Amino acid sequence: MKHFGITVGDPCGIGPEITLKALHAHPEYQDQAILFGTLSVLEKYNRDLGYGFVFHLLKQGETPQKGVVNVVDPFPCDFSEITVGKVSALGGKIAFLSVKAAIDAALAETITSVVTAPLNKEALHLAGYDYAGHTEIFGAFAHGPSYAMLLWSDQLKVIHVSTHVSLRKACDLCTKARVEEVISLAHETLRKVGYDKPRIAVAGLNPHAGENGIFGDEEIKEIIPAIKASIEKGMDVQGPIPPDTVFLKGLQGNYDIIVAMYHDQGHIPLKILAFDSGVNITVGLDVIRTSVDHGTAFDIAGKLIANEASLLEAIKVGKKL
Repeated sequence: MKHFGITVGDPCGIGPEITLKALHAHPEYQDQAILFGTLSVLEKYNRDLGYGFVFHLLKQGETPQKGVVNVVDPFPCDFSEITVGKVSALGGKIAFLSVKAAIDAALAETITSVVTAPLNKEALHLAGYDYAGHTEIFGAFAHGPSYAMLLWSDQLKVIHVSTHVSLRKACDLCTKARVEEVISLAHETLRKVGYDKPRIAVAGLNPHAGENGIFGDEEIKEIIPAIKASIEKGMDVQGPIPPDTVFLKGLQGNYDIIVAMYHDQGHIPLKILAFDSGVNITVGLDVIRTSVDHGTAFDIAGKLIANEASLLEAIKVGKKL
């Protein structure tokens, strides 16, 4: 049987809760999934939710057992050490080590893909891990000539030229080479899931896509040359299209995916449309990674009211990829 991994995320957030809720909603996933996270935390939520799961602590090199929930615990600790609902260095350390263990398992082909529950960037940094988020961790430890963040929903799909950087730096990263690279990643990813010739729209960086250089020349110098080069490779690419209209056109079905220039340009429309069901995908690497498109939600952690819909969608898309 093929297995996929789920990293439980920051143990102080809603990750453990939504992970168990996802397995409870789809019992067939219990034999297919290997969880990466703190066993004592999972046992606590198992009791609180009244699910009755039986956990098996998986040793290195051991074959996953059937009829139980297999768990890899990279940093064992007692639940009393966890501060639910608060940022902590311990939470950041457990989240990072869980992701690293899952990447190692994927590279060793123990699992076919990794689904990630949310971690907290502040906690990650408190623990001494200088990464901006999951995308950058996977970029550091998996392999591939280039990678990008892709947000996936039924209504809209968006891939990003830049993500976790300042807005000022994002403008500098908008180069012909990077835009062309991301267009190719969009094309390759949609081809993998069955699109014959994906229709790709490229958003402008500046208001009105620069208005022929009046509001900025990045479109003229970098984005348009990247689009032309992609078209010459046989891809169906249009743009640059003003960012205040391109997402509406995508929602209306004119395009299959939109290339956004920076984090909020792509995240805002996607989260408005599909906050509970959107999926975050890291594309371009030799490890398939999908994720919820929401945070650790410390404000509701431990209250047993978190929604597992995005995690279920991430599992579904991960299996598809």
